[in-house]
Amino acid sequence: MVAVLGWIVFGLIVGAIAKLLMPGRDPGGWIVTILLGIAGAVVGGWLGRAAGWYGTNEPAGFLMSLLGAIILLALYRLLFARRTV
Repeated sequence: MVAVLGWIVFGLIVGAIAKLLMPGRDPGGWIVTILLGIAGAVVGGWLGRAAGWYGTNEPAGFLMSLLGAIILLALYRLLFARRTV
């Protein structure tokens, strides 16, 4: 249970950093952006460890989590952004 809470807090931080690196309007606002950051951090971190690129608590885990959050935010913007005609 503590590990899950740790990933949520870590995801909040990574999601906020990803939002700062990707300025602009998001269709869902800050809350959705942070939740996508949490999901991206979890998925990116899991994929990096599953691929054997790094172990637990290595600095590469932060970078992979940040990359996962940025990718999810970019996909969300592409799929749900309001189109102007």
